[in-house]
Amino acid sequence: MNAVQRFFRRYILSTVGIVLLFFAVNIALLFVIIIAGGMSGADTSFSVRDFSDHVVLQDGKWVADDTALSMLQEQSAWAMLLNEDGDVIWQQSLPEKLPRSYTSTEVASFSRWYLEDYPVKIWTRADGKLMVVGYQPGTLVKYYFSLEWPYMGVLLGGIAAVFIINLLLIIFLILRNTRKVEKAMTPILQGIQNLSHGKALHLEEQGELAEINAGLNRAAGYMKKKDNTRAEWIRGVSHDIRTPLSMVLGYASELEDDCDLPPNARKQAGIIRRESEKMKRLIDDLNLTTKLEYALQPVHFKDVDWVETSRQAVSEVLNSGLDSRYEIVFAEMQPGRSIHLLGDDGLLRRMLDNLIRNSITHNPHGCRISVSVGEENGRCLCTVSDDGIGIEPERLKVLNRGDDITSTQGSDEKNEHGLGLKLVMQIVKAHRGTVSFSGSTPHGLEVRISLPTQPLIS
Repeated sequence: MNAVQRFFRRYILSTVGIVLLFFAVNIALLFVIIIAGGMSGADTSFSVRDFSDHVVLQDGKWVADDTALSMLQEQSAWAMLLNEDGDVIWQQSLPEKLPRSYTSTEVASFSRWYLEDYPVKIWTRADGKLMVVGYQPGTLVKYYFSLEWPYMGVLLGGIAAVFIINLLLIIFLILRNTRKVEKAMTPILQGIQNLSHGKALHLEEQGELAEINAGLNRAAGYMKKKDNTRAEWIRGVSHDIRTPLSMVLGYASELEDDCDLPPNARKQAGIIRRESEKMKRLIDDLNLTTKLEYALQPVHFKDVDWVETSRQAVSEVLNSGLDSRYEIVFAEMQPGRSIHLLGDDGLLRRMLDNLIRNSITHNPHGCRISVSVGEENGRCLCTVSDDGIGIEPERLKVLNRGDDITSTQGSDEKNEHGLGLKLVMQIVKAHRGTVSFSGSTPHGLEVRISLPTQPLIS
């Protein structure tokens, strides 16, 4: 799963989570409202049962104590007590317009509904009497309804179905809109990824996000133009320098070999030749690393004898006139064994040549260089190590992280491990291999390269 897919998956999941949270909060609020409404509407401020306990029969007469009267006064209510025949045997503040006797039908009616306009509450006492407390019109709401159970089941099922249908509809609309956003945003996000990796980019400038696509196309065009300008400038400078540099090398070599010149002049000519050769190599490295960076140098994969290529790279360094202060040792991990891989023979030799010359350049007092090649776990290995001054641990960490560096040492130092090692890392990357840098025991630098032996798909 790439970054674009992860982005939209997180977007969908977060959207669904928000919807579920929305419904959960609303359901919780509904329950809170129902419970709060039930509590607020409960008979907590006035209990007919408690009130009825304060109305008693004394000396053959029904009387209410002060507590009962106070309760009625607080609610601006009235009360009456009915016997088994429906006659009023006690009353307090009973409105004049209300009858003083009721049939069983009338009692059943106002117990469920209203007594004329008055909402009432009733309580059946233990002695069979019926206590009725009435309130002023508009103070209470009474509503009674009944449903048959089959219809109730259909009603509840319908409510659940409507809820589920609405939930599915919301999720469908969210996913549909997300898909539309994904369809519009995927090319943009993929284009940004390609742009960050230096790949070619062209987006269709149409639809709702046409302006963004056009902006990315302009940015890609600008970057491509800038990179091409830099690459062409480097190639032009390399070409312009190569001819006069060849003349300097030629004349310096002639002066170095001229026996008629004083020894000091021949020595200076040799210094000019060596520094010119170093400059030529730097220019070649700069030109090659630029081509690899901007894919201007095609990598020609073919069958390569890994051991033979490594031996040729070492021989070229030895035949170029190696100073006696340096010693190069070549070794095979599996002597006599032929090891093959798909690679660019010229680039691989250049990679090994750069590693060897890196050890030579940065150890001016001399060192011993070991080149070891072989195969391990189906991969071609090469180790180039020396017993020179090595590299600081912090610089090794920078190299192993693969950071884009121009140098692993300070700019004020003469010995810099920069362009040569960068080119090595580029060649290894082009062959889909790995490279690691470490300190050599007891001191020095060790570079370990691992390349796949399997056929590469370009």
